[in-house]
Amino acid sequence: MRPFLERPVVGGAKFEPEGIVHALDNIQKTAGRYEISRRNALEEHRELCGTDRRLDIVDAARLYRAEFQEMLRSLFVAILTFASLAYARERPIVAGYVPLWSDLQTVADNVDFEKLTHINIAFLNPADETGKLKLDGKVAPFIAAAHRYGVKVIVSIGGGGASEDAAMRERYAVLLSAERREAFAAMLVEFAGEHGFDGVDVDLEGPAITDAYGPFIAVLSTALKSRGLLLTAALSKGYGGDHVPRSAFAHFDFVHIMAYDATGPWAPGKPGQHSSLRFAHENVEWWLAHGVKPSQATLGLPFYGYAFGADAAKRREFNFGEITARWPGAAQRDESGSTVFYNGIPTIQAKCRLALEKELAGVMIWHIAGDAKGADSLLQATHEMLGGASR
Repeated sequence: MRPFLERPVVGGAKFEPEGIVHALDNIQKTAGRYEISRRNALEEHRELCGTDRRLDIVDAARLYRAEFQEMLRSLFVAILTFASLAYARERPIVAGYVPLWSDLQTVADNVDFEKLTHINIAFLNPADETGKLKLDGKVAPFIAAAHRYGVKVIVSIGGGGASEDAAMRERYAVLLSAERREAFAAMLVEFAGEHGFDGVDVDLEGPAITDAYGPFIAVLSTALKSRGLLLTAALSKGYGGDHVPRSAFAHFDFVHIMAYDATGPWAPGKPGQHSSLRFAHENVEWWLAHGVKPSQATLGLPFYGYAFGADAAKRREFNFGEITARWPGAAQRDESGSTVFYNGIPTIQAKCRLALEKELAGVMIWHIAGDAKGADSLLQATHEMLGGASR
């Protein structure tokens, strides 16, 4: 178990005990002033009343009450400060992606924001080589709704689709080049600040992770941290992870481990579980061995499944909510129909236990719009495992 003072606070900031130290210092100073006042009053009383006369306890209380009450107030503030910071850290990260193709108003109406710490809006990508991003007007009310619950909202760039698109990859290659990366980073920071985002998430994958990735992350980190904004990344062990330089990890507040998509419709000859518990273990161990700190790692949880064979004739991918609505009892298992594979509640619970056992920062979800409602909710299961967890 990591020492408490080495653990980061929810939201990406490092745990800094200065507030507690300052409060305790005030207590010490106040206690010192109290003792000096007590001695001075005793001397004064003795001079007036004689050295052999004792100070009456009632008179003493009147003389010292103000200083003593100030010391008690300082102690109370220190206790409250310590308790609030302790709670902030002990609540693990639960970061959920929300794709822009979903109905944000419906998501806002149905999601329980209190069970989340961060939301990543995915994905926004440059419309051209100038690097400018365009935001739909429907996003602002969603950000405001999340902020009312203290949830941080991150803008996510890239994505699997963008990383696989040749034109978009070329666009990013230009923007991340040595000549353009500082300007692009500055543009992202300004965009985040203008629209009320709390940071930027970089989800470049596979062939989009080039030699320019590390230098760009360093520049972007400096620009974001100067404004108090977060920098996170979503990374896949099997799709570009080995191209990420170790030096990049020091710049991320969180690294979201995409421990899913081990197989899928792109591999019809390999039907099966795309995000098993064993696969989660392997991914966590791999990233920790490659330089990601447990305190910055989140384990990716899939709120969706893939269909193979006959079930894939009409649909290749199902949100978890669709699966539970179509197959009764599906929430308690990992396979339904003839060949639809996903993570049910027991597996999600096991993965949350894994995150706690490995002392990870928490978990990441792709995506919260795909969850089921009520007793079948994977977010509810996640919250029950992590919401009251202490490490």
